Amino acid sequence: MNLNLTGKKVLVAASSKGIGKAIAACFASEGAHIRLCSRHEDDLKAAAEELRGHYNAQVHYKVTDLSVKQDIEDLVQATAEAFGGLDILVTNSGGPPSGRFEEMEDDAWEHAFHQNLMSVIRLIRCSLPYLKRSKNGRIVNITSTSVKQPIEGLILSNTYRAGIAGLAKTLAHELAPDGILINTVAPGRIATDRIYQLDKHKAESMNTLMEEIRARAEQNIPLGRYGQPDELAKMVVFLASTANSYTTGQTILVDGGMVKSL
Repeated sequence: MNLNLTGKKVLVAASSKGIGKAIAACFASEGAHIRLCSRHEDDLKAAAEELRGHYNAQVHYKVTDLSVKQDIEDLVQATAEAFGGLDILVTNSGGPPSGRFEEMEDDAWEHAFHQNLMSVIRLIRCSLPYLKRSKNGRIVNITSTSVKQPIEGLILSNTYRAGIAGLAKTLAHELAPDGILINTVAPGRIATDRIYQLDKHKAESMNTLMEEIRARAEQNIPLGRYGQPDELAKMVVFLASTANSYTTGQTILVDGGMVKSL
């Protein structure tokens, strides 16, 4: 299957580590040009050098705080100027803190709102003029299985990630006349630092070993294991490619069969 991604101009948010970095690497392996971003320059520089060393692709990066409107505007403008446009946007952000409703004060809600929901809105808004000029504009949002089945102890994620799924479903109708397809990919338990930290927090709260927490989690996954970042990245890259020509407005779970909802 020809994904036709050679030379495509791609912005991947929150991409110095974990899922975002794996997505960027998958695009680079297909010959796309990549813009990385995160808050930490050292991590970005290391990720960019690694990708350049493995793939024949242009890889640029920009330090960006996705909770800050001006940072997002500068990021998209710099990307479009460097590449001469933008074909694909992958929205992504670090997960908000874990905790129960009564533990969350207004500042936690407000920061998660800007980082996890407004960042997606702003990235799409800023990117749209360029995506409309692309012959095959694509948007893929990275969320969580919480958009289908709330996750205990992740009240912030459960609330704001669901908003992204609603946004994408609405935009699928609004953007279709411009030839832009938008979809949402919801990771399950993918082996990243984020999942490590969540497992660690749960183990501490239950006074048990992390290995026990992971074993219990794997028992609830039909495939019997945590996923790898590149397994999710392949789905994202397909949805962002011209090989996908008729799927839009969908939320697709990459979770090993874990979520039981239809």
